[in-house]
Amino acid sequence: MIELKNVSKSFDSNQVLKNISATFKPGITNMIIGGSGSGKTTLLKCMIGLHEIDAGEINYDGVDFSKLDFKEKIPIRKEIGMLFQSAALFDSMNVEDNILFPLNMFSDFTKEEKLDRINFCLKRVNLENVNQLKIADLSGGMKKRVGIARAIAMQPKYLFCDEPNSGLDPKTSIIIDNLIREITLEYQITTVINSHDMNSVMEIGDHIIFLHQGQNWWEGSNTELIKADNQEVNEFVFASKLMKSKYQ
Repeated sequence: MIELKNVSKSFDSNQVLKNISATFKPGITNMIIGGSGSGKTTLLKCMIGLHEIDAGEINYDGVDFSKLDFKEKIPIRKEIGMLFQSAALFDSMNVEDNILFPLNMFSDFTKEEKLDRINFCLKRVNLENVNQLKIADLSGGMKKRVGIARAIAMQPKYLFCDEPNSGLDPKTSIIIDNLIREITLEYQITTVINSHDMNSVMEIGDHIIFLHQGQNWWEGSNTELIKADNQEVNEFVFASKLMKSKYQ
């Protein structure tokens, strides 16, 4: 479980996050949504330690991650898996070497154990026998699945996904959504997804936090989202519908 308590972050005179408190539980898909400039990307970067917060707490199972120094953060970082927006794979490496990267960095596995883990993760994301393929030869959906395989290689307790459906067609997006949810449930991971894809939100959004002007403006489930008595939430959720009706 990850708990945020009154998290604030500024860049010079621009306060991007304002006293955000929230709880992200394991075994469900937690989603952060909001318009451009709402602070969702900054919040995600703060949670994984890419930005230092100005005030508040970021607790991983009761440990205040934000108060730890670089060395003290390493044990928690080993338990974090990250799926980046562009998958962030190393083009100079093949599929196997990409998944091997965190295992070499953080594990004490033998060579055989590492290969077993790589093959297990590839099988889990429905990509078998692709170990030697170059990243350039993969489709967008395959790259995202390799990115997920790499993210779960260290058997993380916490999984962060930054716009996992970015650049994917609707059918492939559904596959990636379902895969993330299945892995979350199966391994009881605390999964946090930063997304602007409302189809994804409505399909797998068990717990949703809506950010507006750097604040936790609303939170609830996907079924509660479409019934929310909140102007900013409604404008965001039904924006495409409003635009369609405007030009009909």
